[in-house]
Amino acid sequence: MSETATTLSTEHRASRVDTRILLTRHGAWIALVLLILVNLAITPNFATWQTLNVNLTQVCTIVIVGVGMTLVIATGGIDLSVGALMAIAGALAPLIFLGKLFPLPHPAIGIALAFVIPVLATGALGWFNGWLVTHLRIQPIISTLVLFIAGRGIAQVFTNGNLQVFNLPSFQFIGLGRVFGIPFQAILMITIVGIAAWMLRRTVFGRQILAIGGNERAARLAGVPVASVKQRVYLISGLLSGVAGLIVIARNSAADANLVGLGMELDAIAAVAVGGTLLTGGRATVVGTLVGALIIQLVRYTLLANGVPDAAALVAKAAIIVLAVWLQRQSHR
Repeated sequence: MSETATTLSTEHRASRVDTRILLTRHGAWIALVLLILVNLAITPNFATWQTLNVNLTQVCTIVIVGVGMTLVIATGGIDLSVGALMAIAGALAPLIFLGKLFPLPHPAIGIALAFVIPVLATGALGWFNGWLVTHLRIQPIISTLVLFIAGRGIAQVFTNGNLQVFNLPSFQFIGLGRVFGIPFQAILMITIVGIAAWMLRRTVFGRQILAIGGNERAARLAGVPVASVKQRVYLISGLLSGVAGLIVIARNSAADANLVGLGMELDAIAAVAVGGTLLTGGRATVVGTLVGALIIQLVRYTLLANGVPDAAALVAKAAIIVLAVWLQRQSHR
């Protein structure tokens, strides 16, 4: 083979490698930009505040839960209980601010406690998931499956399976309120994403999370408190699930233990995978989870806005997940 042919072959291989790196590292951003451009071209009224508002409010809870899921997956784990924990938080809050759980000296106290107690309760249950994983050495998928099954039953017991309807603007602000025209839940979502992204990049705890997911045995030998870190990420996942549950019931002005958080674990995992976090652990991007959730939502919105049935949108979401996992494998290689 001539020197010129060898050079061209080497350049061709280098070009393929560069393209693969570009797709694996920035594929989610590229896909999001392309989706926006396609919608601007074919979807009526896409570039309106109303459309932005609809899509933002649809992804907020997925992203908030997805942040916790990202941290769990980064350690090499998984959390299937997030939807059930949302249902528990959603069931507890109305019982508290409506005075059904215990008498209230003042309505404002009930509202404050309705924000705090359900989130602390789901955080404690998240910690319990971590305890099962670290102390009983149960695989994460089995440990969190316990609350995936029992959690929604607990929420139904709290409410006797009844729909709880309410009209309490001071509580519903978390799901319906606006600050300078921006949905409060979107501001809360961005704040959570920003804090989590900073934590992963700039703190010892964040580096410990990635170290455990990359090589747990090596992390333990290096002095990383593996059990403590894992329990904390499951605790965080539980806390964020509780926040998401409160947003859902506030947005709907009702709490239904049968429906709150239903299927959320799958949506959160999908957002994490599409966003670029390795499902085997060791590499995580919280901002990528936000982008992944936006991609999935925009695909569904695009199809529905252009007359495609919702069933097709589900198929498209599955295809996106398969593509994301394939890109992850290419990146790993």
